[in-house]
Amino acid sequence: MMTETLHFILADTTPGWSEQITLFFKEGGMFMLLLALTSVAGLTAIMFKFFSLTRQRVIPEDLAKKVERYGEMVAGSGAEPVVAEFERGESALARLCAIAVGKRGRPQSEIAEAVQAAARQEIVHMQAGMTVIDVVIAVAPLLGLLGTASGLVVVFSGLEAEADRVTIALGIGRALKTTIVGLAIAVPAIIAHGYFQRRIDTLAARLEVLLTKLANVCGRTVSPESANAVLPPQS
Repeated sequence: MMTETLHFILADTTPGWSEQITLFFKEGGMFMLLLALTSVAGLTAIMFKFFSLTRQRVIPEDLAKKVERYGEMVAGSGAEPVVAEFERGESALARLCAIAVGKRGRPQSEIAEAVQAAARQEIVHMQAGMTVIDVVIAVAPLLGLLGTASGLVVVFSGLEAEADRVTIALGIGRALKTTIVGLAIAVPAIIAHGYFQRRIDTLAARLEVLLTKLANVCGRTVSPESANAVLPPQS
């Protein structure tokens, strides 16, 4: 009977998971709040990159196939629907293709220069949000270490001559919690940064290949009839 009663008392006084998590962050002090804000900023940037770097926003697969067959479409006078899709500019590929097609019949070097200038701007747009992830990677561990250092100062400055090792160990353990949280924020941010940078490089290389093919077609000398079939004559 006594054993059951003792077991009941221990089970009743043991904090639950939610209470343990709340206590964990409370012991971190104001640095936990700063780390929480850093975590929210990093998570927001990561979610933004996931949505902004989808293929539909950058290089839709069906449009890429049409760009590869654009020369055949021009030869068959069936390029008007594709050109209209370029002009709608619903993706980075479409916007860049509209620039290339708008300079059809001009020297290929001129077309390539115009497309490259616009492509640099599109890549800058694809890089949007990466700076926030970079800052999170750099700041989160530093905030964690700063919280640990300030916690250790409080622990050691408040010790008395008769303080035992258990008290010191508990104080150091509490101080290290901010370091744990800072690293826990930085590690996923590093992984996400590497993934997004690789994806941007892959998409940029794919854009370069497709636009080079399109510039070759648009740089050829076309007959007035073919030109009119593609776009209205420029003023």
